[in-house]
Amino acid sequence: MQMHRSSTKPILVSHALCPYVQRAAIVALEKAIDFERIVVDLANKPAWFIERSPTGKVPLLIVGETTLFESAAIAEYLDEISGGGMLPTDPIERARHRAWIEYASGTLAEIGALYSAGDPETFEAKRLSLIQRFERLTAEVQGPWFGGEWFGLVDAAFAPVFRYLDVFERVAGLYLLTDLPIVAEWRARLAAKPSVREAAMPDYPARLRAFLLAKGSHISALIAQGPTAASTKAA
Repeated sequence: MQMHRSSTKPILVSHALCPYVQRAAIVALEKAIDFERIVVDLANKPAWFIERSPTGKVPLLIVGETTLFESAAIAEYLDEISGGGMLPTDPIERARHRAWIEYASGTLAEIGALYSAGDPETFEAKRLSLIQRFERLTAEVQGPWFGGEWFGLVDAAFAPVFRYLDVFERVAGLYLLTDLPIVAEWRARLAAKPSVREAAMPDYPARLRAFLLAKGSHISALIAQGPTAASTKAA
């Protein structure tokens, strides 16, 4: 089965809740790259998607007859074809930024462990682990963006991380940045950026809430109680 193409634009193959798709979309929007987005159901993957995705995951970026996969590679490609500038030119700084992009991926994995925790004890351990990960960022964020005055790929990588926190706070009363003002201010600047706002589906908060509520995990119980019933602010 072949995928239907409605244009010759690059096609970003997406899932409505995937944070890694958001990374790629942020870069494309930031660099004013015209692209088409196709949303797939990962619970019922179409044949063309299975053929094109070596990992069975999104995002994919289809450019002509070539399919790119892995969000970091896609983000760098989109930056490079639009003049670059979202990674440092100095080799050691460039490598350092790539390492922090990987750190963002690890943070997303920790977030997944948090919302999957089935009991209060595991949930609390994961909550504290996440706070420690965010604490490490305090000495790294130069402000206003991660690398200083310019918005880069590390910023694009962390924006979807912080989007989870927006929903956690609203629906579960879960706060992870209470005592981390530098990171909290960075998060607020990211949330206000048009490319970040437009990278997620308009109904993302409602979709994520429904997903979390259906997990049957500890955070599901917090959501069911309502945000004011939870006592989950960092001390």
